[in-house]
Amino acid sequence: MPLYTSYPKDEYTLLKKPIQQAIQRVLDSGIYVLGKEVASFEQEFAHYSGLKYAIGVGNGTDALFISLKALGVGPGDEVITTPMTAAYTAFAVIYAGAAPVFVDVHPDTYEIDETQLERAITKRTKAIIPVHLFGQPCNIVAIMKIAKRHKLKVIEDCCQAHGAQIGKRRVGTFGDVACYSFYPTKNLGGIGDGGAVLTNNKALAAKIRLLHNGHQTSKYYHTAVGHNTRLDELQAAILRVKLQQLDQFIAKRQAVAAAYDRWITNPKIIKPVVTKGVRHVFHLYVIQTAQRDTLQQRLAKAGIVTQVHYPWPLHKLPAFDFLKKAYRLPHSERMSQRALSLPMYPGLTQANVRQICRIVNQ
Repeated sequence: MPLYTSYPKDEYTLLKKPIQQAIQRVLDSGIYVLGKEVASFEQEFAHYSGLKYAIGVGNGTDALFISLKALGVGPGDEVITTPMTAAYTAFAVIYAGAAPVFVDVHPDTYEIDETQLERAITKRTKAIIPVHLFGQPCNIVAIMKIAKRHKLKVIEDCCQAHGAQIGKRRVGTFGDVACYSFYPTKNLGGIGDGGAVLTNNKALAAKIRLLHNGHQTSKYYHTAVGHNTRLDELQAAILRVKLQQLDQFIAKRQAVAAAYDRWITNPKIIKPVVTKGVRHVFHLYVIQTAQRDTLQQRLAKAGIVTQVHYPWPLHKLPAFDFLKKAYRLPHSERMSQRALSLPMYPGLTQANVRQICRIVNQ
């Protein structure tokens, strides 16, 4: 059987009975949107994440977009973020009518370089979207100090970092809002799309809840233009099952990462650097090598599927040409040419990891 970079079926196999029971419970209820499963999951995930309020939405992109709208970001504004992330982070900014501004990353951790933020701030800057990339927290503490100094909003993109921590504090608890994706390959993933916005701000949570469901104060009574982006009952029920096992699955991911760290001995391979004092939850295990393409092909011949996160930094994609802004972001550009994501999911065995490492070490 091939080994994949991510393998959502692995978790379904491990949790097959309770997941099937959850699916049947939803089907039997006859309520498939905005029911008890979503309400319960919102409470449970908020509690797990160390925040008071959670609002389920259609996907992680919608979570970011709705958050930007609720915080008043719109046309003429700028939002600073990283070029090393999925394009949807920046798309959400554009959907809100604002312009993304890209800041380079640290060359060792791949996280947004907080020391470069202030030189990117202008009179138009309204917010920062730091991304906790690959499962590792960025330096959100320093970012919050900068945001406070310049009176900027902070939207934490936690789409790859469910359960990650700085000390004993979860990511997502530092900024104004936290945004999550429940795409199937995430550390907490459903069997389709899903997302959530979390916050400690009661008024902001109420605003987001109105926005995500057509701005209805009562059924069919729309007090403003809203949006239609909801987490459905089926996804919520499955996520409730998986949430109970999330820390156990994170521990398995960390064990896989430790095995890679131990058994990859090729001096031409740069292994992930974990920041001291954080809980890295290893959504991905990303190495760097100048021979990336050759190594990827060699692994593929052995039935080992890898991916590149990301083959182009966002400022190099034609989708963002309309911004008409020239960037020189050397760390992001170099990483896009050297990064390779090795298989990473809870069901990987030590034998699987040894097999992968033998090829990586050749």
